Amino acid sequence: MSRTGFYWHERCFWHDLGAIGVFSAPGKFLQPQAASESPESKRRLKNILEVSGLIDELQVVKPPAASLEDLLRFHTPRYLDELQAGDKARGGNGGDCAPYMPGSWAAATQSAGLAIAAVEAVALGEVGNAYALCRPPGHHAEADLGRGFCLLGNIPVAVMRARALGQVNRVAILDWDVHHGNGQQAAFYGEPDVLTVSLHQAANYPLETGSFDEQGEGAGLGTNLNLPLPPGCGLGAYAYAMETLVLPALEAFKPELIVVACGYDACAKDPLGKMLLNSQAFATMTAQLKALAERCCEGKLVFIHEGGYSEGYVPLCGHAVIQTLAGIAIAVPDPQNDEIAAWGYQALQPHQQLLIDDWCQQWEQRKQ
Repeated sequence: MSRTGFYWHERCFWHDLGAIGVFSAPGKFLQPQAASESPESKRRLKNILEVSGLIDELQVVKPPAASLEDLLRFHTPRYLDELQAGDKARGGNGGDCAPYMPGSWAAATQSAGLAIAAVEAVALGEVGNAYALCRPPGHHAEADLGRGFCLLGNIPVAVMRARALGQVNRVAILDWDVHHGNGQQAAFYGEPDVLTVSLHQAANYPLETGSFDEQGEGAGLGTNLNLPLPPGCGLGAYAYAMETLVLPALEAFKPELIVVACGYDACAKDPLGKMLLNSQAFATMTAQLKALAERCCEGKLVFIHEGGYSEGYVPLCGHAVIQTLAGIAIAVPDPQNDEIAAWGYQALQPHQQLLIDDWCQQWEQRKQ
């Protein structure tokens, strides 16, 4: 059996945002439809692992929900009180496009519990690496505000707990969700021992965060790296960004543990992103991070599931990532992988290279 842990719980799939479609709230002329952040993409990922047999090669764990004590390491008491009050009433909104219904508190605390357990198990060497199938997602949630379908900051809660308990000190977080990882940035903006890197579509969500100039503050200056890629980036641009800037920055930081905010909404089939990746691209990035983790932190690598709104394509991307993470030769065919790779503009474009090269130059100058 692989030493890869797989953390999931049916409770997470029961989170309900209401019939809001692709919007943040219902409206007079918006015919009700299921929210984009639905359980199906996650449930189908778990199902494809079952059908392929890959799940039988993983160490499957269903851990407890996060405690209030652990949540308070990141979130404010006022915000947690408001979430619980809304959950006991008729639901509510965490703040900025983070609607929820009764029962969501149980799902959100369970989701944070998955992240906590995965980070702890890898930090303590109980498993070699791990994948947590979290829902609701967490990378947009801030200390006192839910944002972008996220109620609780799964990664900040898990990392803060692990560091507070002395399980790990230096942590690198890479967020490759198509939307900016503002939650991790806000949580660790002044922290010198946590590197936060976000590879995202420029000026998508949130609109006011995610620029390259945001590099940390105080003792944490130089430990936040944003790569806001222009819409339309594909295989070439992502590969170039990873090889020239992301991987070198992670390795130079010398982390003891690497956490990946693993969203699949940079895939070519996603309705909320404008990027062009296929499942092989996610597998390739996983392989690169796995090799890096072996070199710098004894292979300690944790993937926390974030966004991804194509119910049909997310499972193929997720299976490719988990297969690569586990090093198991159980693959499922992706009938669209080669077609997506053959689309126009998949190669690195001149404007993309100029932008990434400029970031590389500025990042190197900052270190000198």
